[in-house]
Amino acid sequence: MPKLVVSLTDSKIKSAISMQKKSSEKNIKLSDGGGLYLLLDTKGGAYWRFDYVRPITKKRATIAIGVYPSCTLASARAKRGEFREQLVQNIDPAMQKKREAEITHKKNTFKLIANEYRKTEELEPSTQRRNQFVWDKLYAAIGDYPIDSITPSQILEVCRIYERQGKTDSAKRMRSKASQVFRYAIALGLCQFNVADHISGILKVGKTKHRSAITDEQLLGQLLRNIYNSVGRGDIAIDYAVKILPHVFVRPGELRGAKWADIDFENRVWKYTPPKTKNQTALQHIVPLSDQVITLFKELHQMTGYTE
Repeated sequence: MPKLVVSLTDSKIKSAISMQKKSSEKNIKLSDGGGLYLLLDTKGGAYWRFDYVRPITKKRATIAIGVYPSCTLASARAKRGEFREQLVQNIDPAMQKKREAEITHKKNTFKLIANEYRKTEELEPSTQRRNQFVWDKLYAAIGDYPIDSITPSQILEVCRIYERQGKTDSAKRMRSKASQVFRYAIALGLCQFNVADHISGILKVGKTKHRSAITDEQLLGQLLRNIYNSVGRGDIAIDYAVKILPHVFVRPGELRGAKWADIDFENRVWKYTPPKTKNQTALQHIVPLSDQVITLFKELHQMTGYTE
């Protein structure tokens, strides 16, 4: 007559774990029947296991399911049911688990993970366009590799292509973007190491050429005259932006993104919320507009007022 196995309950499991911690002389098996049991080791760990007979070789085998309590009793029983169904179809659960892991491994490519990460970034369209060059080069070099199989030397190789061309900033941005993807993958449990960080001190640092500000009023005046005399040599909006900028003291990017809806001609002010602080303070900047700026904005509105 087969041995009768009393099913486990959470209270029985917790009681057994408590007893095991007090007297941990040997490992203990708590059976739930049907090949499923909870292994309590001498250090207080609790691990779900499933014993079965392989369909072809008829040899006994064991497959790990999870760690209690993160893997609950109900979850362990569900896996037991899944494994027993596979055995009915002459499928070895361990071999099936290995095949599924290989498929998942092949799917988790650098490009796939990077595309998922990019959806989490909150960047201005102009920044996204600037970064696209970096992503294109990374995808071409390592995009099809599984994220956990990429080595530091592969990252270094693609970065050094641009380093040798003197494009040290591009090389650094490439390493930085790759590093962000690896950090994202680590958080998802798809890889263990950020291999892009391993080369952070190897890439060359470009030489910065500082351009001193003009502090002489005569030279500043000459610069402004030069700006006004260069009208018509480029894009009309850029000509006006360069002439307006010295009067408003805002970041160039904020002026570049200015919208007509934010310009109050009647009250002679420009009100806007900077993109960099939109999600933090949401405070408006209020920029008074001088006679010169009002005149320039009105001229420009005649030419580009039909756009946003």
